[in-house]
Amino acid sequence: MLSKSTVKYIQSLQHKKLRDEEGVFVAEGPKLVEELLEGKIFPCKAIYALESWLKMQTNLAALIEEERLFPIHEVELGKISQLSKPNAVVAVFEKKPIIAHFSLNNHITLVLDDIQDPGNLGTILRIADWFGVKNIVCSKHTADMYNSKVVQSTMASLQNVNLLYTDLLPWLKNNHTIPVLAATLGGKNMKEMAHSKEAILIIGNESKGVSDELLQMATDAITIPRMGAAESLNAAVATGIILYELTR
Repeated sequence: MLSKSTVKYIQSLQHKKLRDEEGVFVAEGPKLVEELLEGKIFPCKAIYALESWLKMQTNLAALIEEERLFPIHEVELGKISQLSKPNAVVAVFEKKPIIAHFSLNNHITLVLDDIQDPGNLGTILRIADWFGVKNIVCSKHTADMYNSKVVQSTMASLQNVNLLYTDLLPWLKNNHTIPVLAATLGGKNMKEMAHSKEAILIIGNESKGVSDELLQMATDAITIPRMGAAESLNAAVATGIILYELTR
């Protein structure tokens, strides 16, 4: 049985402060946990799983030491799970090192200006991974990449994309030689833009859009042409459409 201290510890990792202090995060569900184990980007500290799941994992011994495996019952799983419907396994992984310096040449780099919804951030990560975007630069007020909702919605794309949290204005000034595209409602029709394999794409806050100070840094403000009556697009949906146009 899990001790009260273990249950309390795993529950505490719902909070960013504790995740930062411990340098770990939680992932749940068979598919996500299996992919993170196989990817070997995030060292696994512990797995808490139902016996039925453990018995099905024929390759588990090659991926994690036996002493890090903890069989638990469904009641215990419910206590440590952050999902509304707990799913077989909860794992604690170490965070990966932050890569602060990377090349922007011949790459599309995403910049996220205060994306606050964890679900949006997770979906943007998956979209970035789909289109081969390797680096995302986030404002310090963007949702935490290790928030449980972000981790779950990335479906393991978290291991393929590098996120850097920093002050965006100085970062953009330091990279002024790269074209900067800001996604807005009143910009240039993006279909009139030349395709580019090298650009910085700024996606703004869900309600406020791209901040004025960052807009001033943009080479071009671009807009997805509207054909209906909707006032705006979800930030993640807009990211996918624009990346498709830029990379096809």
